[in-house]
Amino acid sequence: MNRTITLRDVATRADVHPSTASRALNERTRTLVNAVTVARVLKAASDLGYQPNALAQGLKVNRTMTIGMLVPDLTNPLFPPIVRGIEDRLTEAGCTLLLANTDNAEEKERAILEVMARRRVDGLIVATAQREHPMLTRMLRSDYPVVLVNRTADEPPLPSVSGDDHVGIGLAVRHLASLGHRRIAHLAGPRSVSTGLNRHQSFLTWMDGCDLPVDPDLIVFCSWFTQQAGVMGFRALLDRNAAFTAVVAANDLVALGCYDVAADRGIRIPDDVSIVGYNDIPFTDRFAPPLTSVRIPHYDIGVKAAELILAEIEDPGTGGMSLRLPPELRVRGSTAPPAA
Repeated sequence: MNRTITLRDVATRADVHPSTASRALNERTRTLVNAVTVARVLKAASDLGYQPNALAQGLKVNRTMTIGMLVPDLTNPLFPPIVRGIEDRLTEAGCTLLLANTDNAEEKERAILEVMARRRVDGLIVATAQREHPMLTRMLRSDYPVVLVNRTADEPPLPSVSGDDHVGIGLAVRHLASLGHRRIAHLAGPRSVSTGLNRHQSFLTWMDGCDLPVDPDLIVFCSWFTQQAGVMGFRALLDRNAAFTAVVAANDLVALGCYDVAADRGIRIPDDVSIVGYNDIPFTDRFAPPLTSVRIPHYDIGVKAAELILAEIEDPGTGGMSLRLPPELRVRGSTAPPAA
């Protein structure tokens, strides 16, 4: 069996004292070491295949070097790039991500949070929060580091990272308005979570800003951000028999539900109705027709969420901010001027 490579081996290869090698390898103390020396130590560690002892490192600072993360639905394609960004950044910091799926079930979420606490994870990244979340309130009272990702909360106020929904919905509404659409429907998400409420409120604001009429019959609140919820929502919208030429969907899966109903009812996209999605998840360019969507930088959101939780753990209170990353509009074949 090959001998385990130690910190002393790395120090010897880099021709530095072991304490210097330790500081150079530790992200929190790396700035105390000359940049040339840091580079030499990192190269030596890479050449030797050195793997730091995370348990020993954690014992030194009374940490487990693990971060818990809760997501509502791992089958939703928007979460994998967020998780990847979080994991990549935490790995750089010598931490491990423990990922749990809650299925949007309150009891399951509560049980998972309790298990995470018992395992003494150093902090939590949560993507499942309702706008008011009593469990998170209790964790904050115990000074537990928590960061929200792709969500915000009214109570308690928490550090969070998400896309700028107000700007994103504005991109969608202004795009449709520029094509000549005036009767624009909105398949909104649930108002119990920040993404549903914020996008809906932004839709109303941008419609007013573009001097477009808001017809209550053209607004349907979907039960969740899923394809089936989009099916039910679009059916309900069509059954109201209110005229419209375009739809701003709460997300791409809701938009995909619109595609299903349109196919069933002989509605042509974009000839009869234009549709804009939100998130620009993988394969939206493979829809028939390809979906115009607001792209959110999910990987970058994950990286920033990891940086916030690391800051909160290192110095409580310093990471307590809300970050909104800018979106982009990806125009594809699902939008066109309204039929004359």
